[in-house]
Amino acid sequence: MISSGKKCLVAYYSRKGENYARGSIVHLPVGNTELIAKKIASFVQADLFEINTIKAYPAGYEETTVVARNELRNNARPELTRQVENMDAYEVVFLGYPNWWGTFPMAVFTFLESYNFSGKTIYPFCTHEGSGIGRSERDIQKLCPGARVGKGFAILGSSVAGADQEVRNWLNGLE
Repeated sequence: MISSGKKCLVAYYSRKGENYARGSIVHLPVGNTELIAKKIASFVQADLFEINTIKAYPAGYEETTVVARNELRNNARPELTRQVENMDAYEVVFLGYPNWWGTFPMAVFTFLESYNFSGKTIYPFCTHEGSGIGRSERDIQKLCPGARVGKGFAILGSSVAGADQEVRNWLNGLE
């Protein structure tokens, strides 16, 4: 597991409300990625940072997928509500997101382009309903050329509630 001497941040984007799970639309009071982010932060004693956009996505799942696809096609960079204070203090960043159209939401692109990750290690983790981690690890490497991108973790969003051991196993395998 990550050395306790390293200052760690868990930064994540998560969607609560209408989501796709196990073949149907469900209402989530807390997004799947947020649940995993909180587990990781607890296990490695990390600070938490939620990535939020100024302009909210539509309440409906289907409408959000249309907006997300258009953002990806247009290479959009949604404006974020806040920044991480003292990003330079963190050596390790766990980066969480749902898989949207094969990568992370464009808000995560905005987040990654807002900081210099040179010398830091980024461990990606994503929630999905069958698409895995997609090309998101490659996208992180392109956006953060001076960072080390470690082994990522992908988990079905519909299984996050009982995933403590899976998360621990992933964390225990990290350098």
